[in-house]
Amino acid sequence: MSLFLCRSSLTLGHQAIRLAYFHIVFTLPDALYPLMLRNQAVLYHLLFQAAAQTLLQLAADPKWLGAQLGITAILHTWGQNLLFHPHLHCVVTGGGLTADGQHWRATRNDYFLPVRVLGRLFRGKFLAGLRALYDTGQLSLDGSAAALADASAFRRWLTPLYRQNWVVYAKPPFGGAEHVFRYLGRYSHRVAIANSRLVSLADGHVSFAWKDYADDQRTKVMRLTAEEFIRRFLLHVLPPRFVRIRHYGLLAGRNVPTKLVRCRELLGEATTASSARDARLRTWLERVLEWTGQDPRVCPHCQGPLTRRPLEETPLPPTALPGCAAAHAIGVNTS
Repeated sequence: MSLFLCRSSLTLGHQAIRLAYFHIVFTLPDALYPLMLRNQAVLYHLLFQAAAQTLLQLAADPKWLGAQLGITAILHTWGQNLLFHPHLHCVVTGGGLTADGQHWRATRNDYFLPVRVLGRLFRGKFLAGLRALYDTGQLSLDGSAAALADASAFRRWLTPLYRQNWVVYAKPPFGGAEHVFRYLGRYSHRVAIANSRLVSLADGHVSFAWKDYADDQRTKVMRLTAEEFIRRFLLHVLPPRFVRIRHYGLLAGRNVPTKLVRCRELLGEATTASSARDARLRTWLERVLEWTGQDPRVCPHCQGPLTRRPLEETPLPPTALPGCAAAHAIGVNTS
């Protein structure tokens, strides 16, 4: 398991609050990969549960923090070479709400929780969950996992996993919390490879650029047969309706209107409905501008300001639109 720290400054009125955000990445030993490919839905779910419970349990212990964290987790299943590499990116608040709801308890800005303890607890939770799934017959044991159908073979296969250190490959640290969420936002709804990495399709082979982290992060070009490229790509098609972005702790849906509001009060953030709506609107406008280059408040034709009208109002014909020369010229239907 790897742990990276990013820090941001959140300005609330005249008060600047320094909050630390940690980027923690949970991965699994490759010995588990064949079984995971045969049982993606249940074992991806187990990965989420084991990682979230590890963070929440350790943080709740008064020895370490004694508070409930907020967690956003996103599942990725690929590496740069498109091979199967399931891992979970977690953005975690650098502090949390005490059990009595009366205090916000912050972590140190340069230290979250002991990484080795996190790794061991995560390993124990995941393997305990895996054994429970096996014992209750919820795992599919065919194909490359057929040998594990025998209970004694399964126990022999499982034993070394308890002794192994679960070390993770992780991205470089980010410059701030905004960078973390911008990074995760870019990749949260994308597929395993972007079009920009495709180099060529010729003679039945696909070539694409990839970054070799084992070789000082050098960018290389990989050439695969079309069949192998498609096989690797399809490894990352998730089960139907599988939710790959999940929130836990303070950010869980049931806690947003209660505990999360309380945290904002303790941190001095205004929590009025109007200020919350204004903040959401600003965020939405900024994201649209960043992704499209077009301000949604401005007419893309004449660059004049757009105004909102009730939907039940009779749409104005283009010739009656005030100040939009483009609509007059090309007959744009802006209804």
